[in-house]
Amino acid sequence: MNVKSKENQENSAVELVIEVGAEEFEAAVDKVYRKNRKTIAVPGFRKGHAPRKIIEGMYGSGVFYQDAIDELYPAAYAQAVEQEGLDPVAYPKVEVLEVGKDGFTFKALVTVRPSFEIGFYKGLTAAKDEVEVTAEDVENELKPYIQRATRLVNVDRAAKEGDTVLIDFEGFKDGVPFDGGKGENHALELGSHSFIPGFEEGVVGMKPGDEKDLDVTFPEEYTPELAGKAVVFKVKAHEVKEPQAPVVDDEFAKDVSEFDTLEAFKKDLETKLRERREHAAQHAFEDAVTEALIGELKVELPQAMIDFRGDQVLQEYADRFERQGLPFQQYLQMTGQTLDAMRQQANAAAEHQIKIEMALDAVAAAESMTVTDEELETEYKALSEQYGMELDQVKAAADAEDVKATLLRRKAMELVKAEAKAEKPKKTAKKKAAKEEPAAEGEAAPKKRATRAKKGTPDKAEESAE
Repeated sequence: MNVKSKENQENSAVELVIEVGAEEFEAAVDKVYRKNRKTIAVPGFRKGHAPRKIIEGMYGSGVFYQDAIDELYPAAYAQAVEQEGLDPVAYPKVEVLEVGKDGFTFKALVTVRPSFEIGFYKGLTAAKDEVEVTAEDVENELKPYIQRATRLVNVDRAAKEGDTVLIDFEGFKDGVPFDGGKGENHALELGSHSFIPGFEEGVVGMKPGDEKDLDVTFPEEYTPELAGKAVVFKVKAHEVKEPQAPVVDDEFAKDVSEFDTLEAFKKDLETKLRERREHAAQHAFEDAVTEALIGELKVELPQAMIDFRGDQVLQEYADRFERQGLPFQQYLQMTGQTLDAMRQQANAAAEHQIKIEMALDAVAAAESMTVTDEELETEYKALSEQYGMELDQVKAAADAEDVKATLLRRKAMELVKAEAKAEKPKKTAKKKAAKEEPAAEGEAAPKKRATRAKKGTPDKAEESAE
């Protein structure tokens, strides 16, 4: 392998012209011939025994050239990248320039990591919500326990909304029963809207033992055979049950918790709710600090770098669904999404990941941060426990430089967070509205660490042989 030329291009690209010599190429051509001769039929020779010169005479001297190029160029590319000290961040674009018995020459357009720098990173400010827990919040935390302890009790009266009625029913269209329209001893909660419009409303007022015909019409968006059709349901009520909530006192607290008094139980609910909200507020604050840090990053990302990382993110999506037994194409069909739309989402996530990594790399460099051998070993042991693998297996699977990069970014993030300053959120009409109707509690999805483009074999390349 010989690098004939190296030329810097726009958008963080470097053009390499790489030459593979005659001896190496001849060995690869002969290897390809021996691998493929069993599949080539030549008149006068048993299959797999035709000499190479005979095959080349029939099909042309370059019959094995493309396969030989495919055999050689990945390693030649990897050697050239290492020799020139390049840091590729995407698959190269490859074009074969010359090929013949004396070897071949190809051009590789390599996208490399762009230069970047960070501005202000100590003392970044971001809004942080003040955590409040009211008595009403605690009562809302108590509601699920009350609901689970609520019992259904038989009553001898007309059914009303909120009751559960045990019914038999059968549906008829034009006097003929239809499939799926029959049920026995079905517990129907009135107000649950689990039946078509008009059905539950018709059951309201029925008493145990009552029988009734309900005239209802199926919705237009129902199954084709019943959509928009008028039907009659014959309904018989067996039981009417009303929900009976428990008395919320010390005995209740003993039944549903580990506490002896309702006061102690409520105090625990308040503490746990406060902890959740404080965790959510801190998480949101750290996300805001990260966004502020990204805002201080000065870089022009090459599109090829974003596309490369976006492909990784998209593959992670697909692998996740496959592990759940759902083919990715089927998921797209079910959700009505297109592959292009998913790729746009993946690229947006990829660009965000890249910027976070670069910003943290810049901080680590500015602070002259290092990773000791002891820290690296500790991280390998943690990964070993996390994935249930032997330590040697983890070391073989996780490149030491990648692990060090992760540790440096972690250190940089800890520094940025420690130096960041929280400020009160600015009150806006939107925030006031949110305070009146609190949003559901939740946590942001963890950010995945994406791998960098290796300097080894490119996975996809555009090739052309003359």
